[in-house]
Amino acid sequence: MKSLKGFINRIQSYILNPDVNMTEKSYMVFSTVVLIALFVAVPCGLIMREPFIATISTLLGAIAFTIYVYVSYKKHLIQKARIVLSIIVVFVFLPAMFFTNGGVSGGTPIWLLLGTIYVAFILDGVFKYIMLFLDVLVTAICWIVGYYYPSTVVEYSREGDFIDTISALYIVGGIVFILTSFHVTMLRKEGVEKTSRRLFEQTATALVNSIDAKDEYTHGHSARVADYSKKIAEFAGKSSAECDEIYYVALLHDVGKIGIPVSIISKKGRLTDEEYDVIKQHPVLGSKILESVNEYPNLVIGAKYHHERYDGKGYPEGLKGKEIPEIARIIAVADAYDAMTSNRSYRAAIPQHIVREELVKGIGTQFDPNFARSMIRMIDMDIEYKMKESVSGAAASKSNGVHCESIYHDCTDGICVTRKKTDIRFLSRPDNEAADGQGFPTIIVFDSLDAKVHPGEENNKDLLYFEYAQIRADGAVIERNVRKSEVRFHDAPANPQWNDASISDRGLMYKIETVRNRDHVIISVTSEKRCFDVILALPDTSRYVSLAFSGERCNIYNIKVDTDTVDTEFEAIPRIAEEISYTKNCPVGDIPNIEIDGPRFATTKGIRLDEDITVRFHAVSYPTARLVWHCPYFSIFTSSNGRVDAEDFREFLLLKMDGENWKSEEPVENNVIVNQTESFKNWNEWMDRCKQGLECKISIRREGNKVIMKTENLGIALDSTTVILDGTEELYFALTGDQCAISNIRLSKN
Repeated sequence: MKSLKGFINRIQSYILNPDVNMTEKSYMVFSTVVLIALFVAVPCGLIMREPFIATISTLLGAIAFTIYVYVSYKKHLIQKARIVLSIIVVFVFLPAMFFTNGGVSGGTPIWLLLGTIYVAFILDGVFKYIMLFLDVLVTAICWIVGYYYPSTVVEYSREGDFIDTISALYIVGGIVFILTSFHVTMLRKEGVEKTSRRLFEQTATALVNSIDAKDEYTHGHSARVADYSKKIAEFAGKSSAECDEIYYVALLHDVGKIGIPVSIISKKGRLTDEEYDVIKQHPVLGSKILESVNEYPNLVIGAKYHHERYDGKGYPEGLKGKEIPEIARIIAVADAYDAMTSNRSYRAAIPQHIVREELVKGIGTQFDPNFARSMIRMIDMDIEYKMKESVSGAAASKSNGVHCESIYHDCTDGICVTRKKTDIRFLSRPDNEAADGQGFPTIIVFDSLDAKVHPGEENNKDLLYFEYAQIRADGAVIERNVRKSEVRFHDAPANPQWNDASISDRGLMYKIETVRNRDHVIISVTSEKRCFDVILALPDTSRYVSLAFSGERCNIYNIKVDTDTVDTEFEAIPRIAEEISYTKNCPVGDIPNIEIDGPRFATTKGIRLDEDITVRFHAVSYPTARLVWHCPYFSIFTSSNGRVDAEDFREFLLLKMDGENWKSEEPVENNVIVNQTESFKNWNEWMDRCKQGLECKISIRREGNKVIMKTENLGIALDSTTVILDGTEELYFALTGDQCAISNIRLSKN
């Protein structure tokens, strides 16, 4: 009885929830009313001695209906349930009632109207009108069949007695009245709520703008934190209503700064200890300002506790772990991310890859692990780096055309060079003022985080600008950071397709073909004047390579880029220097060694998990490794051939040695526990020791559909349990990583 009462209370709360849309509310109201009517009809049918089959069909339908409504509510499948239930009502339930309850002689013709009522009130969009048409069609068919073929209808035992017809009229009329009244009431209430919410939004936005106006460097901060907080909440599986509430709480998290002197808020440069103590008062001030807003009690929580740290070292109360309200833990991650990716008076915005690393380092110390990982996942999905203020860079950069007075004066956007051959064509025309020997383009070969040229040391630190070489159109090569370069001239094609008068009048056309093979790049330049190949031996295998075009006293325009869809063979580039290898002098164990130049660029073959095993190996991070996740990764997967490149590859767990892991899309439950032992000092030392090399051991135990994996490396202890839920039996383990080499892989039974 208590559970039934609790269910009814939850239904009532659901119906009155302003964040639930009208069609979903109507579904619950309709379902509740119809269920009550159906269950009341069962004893009535027995009292009035209706055909037994009619009573049984009503009872079974009511039970099935109840179960379906309950499941759809509990599993948040109401949107889908509306459609499914409309099909069942129109095509199954009501026709069954018609043919088992006396047809046109009983009250069922009126019950058939429920199909029309349901479709009209519960559905929306084009599907609503389709179902209305089909409902009319089904009703007509039932009447025609029942009239011309009375044998198909169960005979009505009380012929001439219209009690059922009258009761059906009352019940269906009551349902129509309840639904109509509900709709009118809810529409009025919804209008009032929308007006109130709009007023609240406008007031909150005006308040936030007044805060942001006190400091040009924090303009837009509150709105961005609100957006990030809402996205983190969505990643955490919060409901739509909860996400919206978190948005508004985060929007007003810094409201206490109204009480902080402008001289401190807008100060250029870092704050003194005394000034910082004043700033630290804004959470308490904010909570006092918002405590009178009774309708949104979480506003106070967000304002007061968003500077608490997970390790208890935050303020104002020094709360620790789950003592900190969840909504404040979400805002803390979003707030820290925006603070790092925004410009400040004392520094420029921090690049996203460094921010990501700071979030990784702060897991379990500054930040709640779950919400920090959600933010990291958002960063990984933000391929175009939209979650930021713009990072200042070099001069103008255009992909379709530039005017160059000198090298670096103007450069095109970078074009990435990979194992897939890239064909680039462009026109170049010298300035009228260009003297003989000038007015030609130059190719800049480089790497940077944003694939743009950034000359000058001032931009190199944050954007990791690294220039390999410059290649002039006359074949001269200026080496910057390569082990070796070689130029090979050859004859131009006899009849190049671009050597016609119309194109010549517009400028000289260049054709560039380029491809990369780990530590070698070849760039082939063809024009009317000369043709040559430039081979560059790179200093490492892990940095990216991009080409940009600049020049001296020239215009570069009509740039066309075409990239192959398949990888070029390794032998396509003549080798001019010894191949870089990080495992050349390393022993080979039971599985071949691998060198992983980028994220999962290489993976060992799969180790079948039929029994308990221990995997030992030597790992070393590349000299270019600069981030904590430049380390080995551990994968549990399945595929037909035990390899990750199979078409049917499905991965259940990817666990990085630094403790990062993501929720798999496969039917699996992963529980990963990451602990920092006493031997762990800090992440910088951890990365340095990874570059020095370390011996690793992983213990793997399988118990049916469960795989338990344990390892500890440089003070980071990992304990993971993977439970496969779909019955997959062929499971494999493999090693991969990012910017690291793995060698001497040896297997032994536990």
